[in-house]
Amino acid sequence: MADKTFRCRVVTPTHALFDGEVKYANVPAWDGLMGVLPNTAPVVTKLGLGELQLEFEGITKGGKRSFFIDGGFAKKSDVELTLLAENAIAVESLSESEAKAELAEAEARRVDLQSRDAATEAESIKKARDSARLKVRLAKESRARGI
Repeated sequence: MADKTFRCRVVTPTHALFDGEVKYANVPAWDGLMGVLPNTAPVVTKLGLGELQLEFEGITKGGKRSFFIDGGFAKKSDVELTLLAENAIAVESLSESEAKAELAEAEARRVDLQSRDAATEAESIKKARDSARLKVRLAKESRARGI
């Protein structure tokens, strides 16, 4: 089964979230989704904001698992995929109510147009809103699937 799977690790600066064998990974790269299969060419890419989806091999361990990812890097070698994420959370750990509160807080933020850093501030607010919206969506989908 080793040729049908590859090792995948998801780590952040503070902790390791996942380390196991997967048959497929759908990675949120900075410029769109990137599918990863076993025995594919090595690659290094910047991570963006999105959902990492992992699929497992076998009847007893078969299934899927998802993670909220926000920034970092991914490195795929011949036999391993490592995601060094700035921020990563297992979807089953997301709280819909906390995500909604985070979204409300992000949507309440406003740009000070008199500020010298108004463009940077606007980008920061947009990123916070996008991140919170994704967390809300993932939490709702997780709850609907019964995770």
